[in-house]
Amino acid sequence: MAYRVIQWGTGNVGAFSLRCIIDHPELELAGVWVHSHSKAGKDAGELCGAPSTSIRATNDADALRALDADCVCYTATADLRPFEAVQDICRILASGKNVVSSSVVPLVHPKSFVPELRDQLATACQQGGTSFFTSGIDPGFANDLLPLTVTGLCGHWEEVRVQEIINYATYNQPTVLFETMGFGKPLDDTPLLLTPGTLEFAWGGTVQLLAEGLGVTLDAVTSWYEKRPAVKPIRIGTHTVEAGTMAGLRFEVRGIVGGRPAIVVEHVTRLDDDLAPEWPAGHGSYRVIVTGFPKIRCELEFEDERGDHAVGGVILTATRIVNAIPAVCEAAPGLLSALDLPLVTGRGLYRA
Repeated sequence: MAYRVIQWGTGNVGAFSLRCIIDHPELELAGVWVHSHSKAGKDAGELCGAPSTSIRATNDADALRALDADCVCYTATADLRPFEAVQDICRILASGKNVVSSSVVPLVHPKSFVPELRDQLATACQQGGTSFFTSGIDPGFANDLLPLTVTGLCGHWEEVRVQEIINYATYNQPTVLFETMGFGKPLDDTPLLLTPGTLEFAWGGTVQLLAEGLGVTLDAVTSWYEKRPAVKPIRIGTHTVEAGTMAGLRFEVRGIVGGRPAIVVEHVTRLDDDLAPEWPAGHGSYRVIVTGFPKIRCELEFEDERGDHAVGGVILTATRIVNAIPAVCEAAPGLLSALDLPLVTGRGLYRA
């Protein structure tokens, strides 16, 4: 019997996860929540480029929580509303529905999340007899399950480094690009992402998850970043990133053991492939580098139907959580991480 799933949000990730739910042989779409009044009443298929369905989108959250469903795929943007999103998720869990999500990214490792909020989520799971799993591609598969698997080939390791190397010029999230990340702003501007403690909040859970999986105790989690300016105007949608403003951002979130970085999550983000040639380069990929015996380098490349790497990464976020829905529904109630789930595969997804 198919698991009945509600899609919560139809934005950058949500449109892809909705499409995947409709197409998935083990899932049945039960409902769709939308924030925009202009989307309310539209057929779910229209919102994601899929064939028409019998499901109409709504912004009535209470009605959706009252539906008979096994799981909610919660992808509503939470960068500027993480605590509100946690309360949304608590209400859904308490209503008796499991949740998979990509929204509040530190929750990839619930054990290291804000204790008060973690306890609220755990209580909601107990009330509803439900499970909660946060993942995606980054934070998510590319910097938890993939590097953990690769380290299983080592005789010993000294450093695990995971790099995201992507041109974000086609990333369809203007608020994230120009406000949260600060592209197009003066180099001396401090956007939300680079305010003290924010990098550690967003990716600290990933570093702690790797540490738990690798059996090491971290002394601290720290961060570092540097910026590069555009050398010519860069047009992105309705925005122009002017020469001299930020068009390249590189940062690291480091898990420190014995006074040195042992686990590093690094992002190398450009709006122009020619920027910062001294930075690590790729073709749109996640790269795992394990320094040890032996030294291992694993490259994960991806693209959408048009060859776009940034959009391909968004699709991976959607497919990771949608494909995990059966395992999450079958798990014991509680807060889950990648360490708690069985191997999630493309079971049933083959097309001749």
